[in-house]
Amino acid sequence: MINTAILFPYILACLLFSIVPGPSVSVVIANSLARGTRAGMFTIVGTELSMLSMVLIVAVGLEAVMTLVAGAFEIIKLAGAAYLVWIGWKMLHSSGQLAVAPADRLPIGRYIWQGALVNWSNPKTLLFLGAFLPQFIDRSHPAFGQIMILGLIVMATATLTDSCYALAAGRAGRLLTAARVRVLNRVSGVILMAGGLWLALLKRA
Repeated sequence: MINTAILFPYILACLLFSIVPGPSVSVVIANSLARGTRAGMFTIVGTELSMLSMVLIVAVGLEAVMTLVAGAFEIIKLAGAAYLVWIGWKMLHSSGQLAVAPADRLPIGRYIWQGALVNWSNPKTLLFLGAFLPQFIDRSHPAFGQIMILGLIVMATATLTDSCYALAAGRAGRLLTAARVRVLNRVSGVILMAGGLWLALLKRA
């Protein structure tokens, strides 16, 4: 169902998406600093549960669009490529500040809910998934299954990178300096912009 030729560039793109700190990473770091790595890991459980629900929304929505209006798929992909370039531009000019607020000590279940709510309160995640996942769809196969597989890969890479942040914050928060985050943002931004442009030009070839 998934073209194996796109797996490596797709996984690389997933890593770029996941490694850049956003609101969900900030709350993972805050909880790890306040109560250790374990609290950060439970927060990640919440963020990934919310991401799974977003992947389901994208999968159902894209399948419905492709069924009703076949010609709309290329428009969705072009709009998605443009959005990826815009995200890359924003990352390129990011200050690198994590904006981590002190976290209260909470019961474990509350960390899971907090992670889920913070991720859902950031519409950029859903918008990004809606722009990103369709770029790797094979139109000769049903969209739903492909989106779910691609979405699970995004979730796996996000879990990996978020866990690294939780470990770093739980052991030594000073490792996560603004300067280091800024470098990650700029490198990822350039690559993401180049990828978005490549996808847009590829569709016109």
